[in-house]
Amino acid sequence: MRLSLAEISEIFPSNTGTKAATIFINEIVTDSRKKADKGLFIPIVGDKFDGHDFLKDAIDNGAIAALWQENKEKPAFVPNDFPLFLVKDTTSGLQTLAKHYLQKIKPIVIGITGSNGKTTTKDLVFSVLQKKYKTYKTQGNFNNHIGLPLTILAMPEETEVLILEMGMNHFGEISLLSRIAEPHFAIITNIGESHIEFLGNREGIAKAKLEMIDGLRPDGKLIVDGDEPLLKDNGKGISIIRSGFESHNDVVIDNVKFENERHFFTINENEYELPLLGRHNVKNASYAITVGLQLDVSIKQIQAGLSEIELTGMRLERSIGKNNALIINDAYNSSPTSMKAAIETIKDFQEYDKKVLVLGDMYELGRDEEALHRSVAAAIAAPITDLITIGEKGKWISDEAKERGTPVHIFSFLRKEEALPFIMELLSKDTVILFKASRGAKLESLVNELKV
Repeated sequence: MRLSLAEISEIFPSNTGTKAATIFINEIVTDSRKKADKGLFIPIVGDKFDGHDFLKDAIDNGAIAALWQENKEKPAFVPNDFPLFLVKDTTSGLQTLAKHYLQKIKPIVIGITGSNGKTTTKDLVFSVLQKKYKTYKTQGNFNNHIGLPLTILAMPEETEVLILEMGMNHFGEISLLSRIAEPHFAIITNIGESHIEFLGNREGIAKAKLEMIDGLRPDGKLIVDGDEPLLKDNGKGISIIRSGFESHNDVVIDNVKFENERHFFTINENEYELPLLGRHNVKNASYAITVGLQLDVSIKQIQAGLSEIELTGMRLERSIGKNNALIINDAYNSSPTSMKAAIETIKDFQEYDKKVLVLGDMYELGRDEEALHRSVAAAIAAPITDLITIGEKGKWISDEAKERGTPVHIFSFLRKEEALPFIMELLSKDTVILFKASRGAKLESLVNELKV
């Protein structure tokens, strides 16, 4: 990023200090502890902190200007020529600045949301489009009202395609992000149960995800999970491309095979190879293929992009554990839908005799959390051999499995530390073991103990 003080002063006309056109900002900083190269410090105000209290630290670490809320007193130590751009709210100011920079660079914008699979789909779309375009994507999970504008402002000036992940917990949040980004393409990966506590039911979740339409450009295209009934008739006159396994879709996935830990499938008689676990990731790949074709990426380039995919961590991440067991770490987050999908993935590992599930608590499921946890038990069947649940909520899964008479070995622990020695005993070269739970359960601590 490169913006002159003069340019920023046009965006925020109420300001103090120098506005020299020859002085440029090279990066945006919200963490005062971070070393910056000619940074613009934006002090975010949170529930338990106020970034305005750390301006001196930001200056010491390289900030040469700052946004500043009008209701905050200017500190005595700030030199008269130090640029302060006055705003009513610094978070809104950050979003305004991002929108300006986006309009300046003018990349093709792709917005991605959904209950599950956002990050994987982002990585897939990036891997495909970078074969033809200078492409930038959301780093990690910077996908909220602060992370998304920071992603935009971190975009290199030569960017041709910008891929933005959009997350939410409540109504109105996707609408805000979509209006900031104004995507040319919007992807809704699926509708699950994540954040149902705040959105009421799956219909509410679908309504919240469809807020992506609010900022979609007039000539933009919405790409959705065509197998999901809740996304069937909600286009509001928008151009929609439906992708999925069912034959009624615009993009139909055919001939899916899983061999040697890779998926093979066809779309429009073109063959694709995907080195990812999970049938659900084939559908995520179909969104990347669809966007690629819309942007004139060749079939060969798309095929190469998919085959070279590099995923963000803890998404069906493979590693070798003690005794040469295969560990599948899918513990970044979970909902009942994604947990069931992960279980189906483990069933495909025919070369492993022992298939072990380590499942933990899922959060933000609202008043139906017990029923939603129990619903997972329906997916637990042969060839799964062992089920281990961790946590009070996770215990509902094992309780339901026992009540159903599920023919697997079932064990339940309240604490991870109690489960660790037991899990150790199950590891062998014939074992594949899945770890899946919500982020707060932090099952990756177990994974780290089990790795070689």
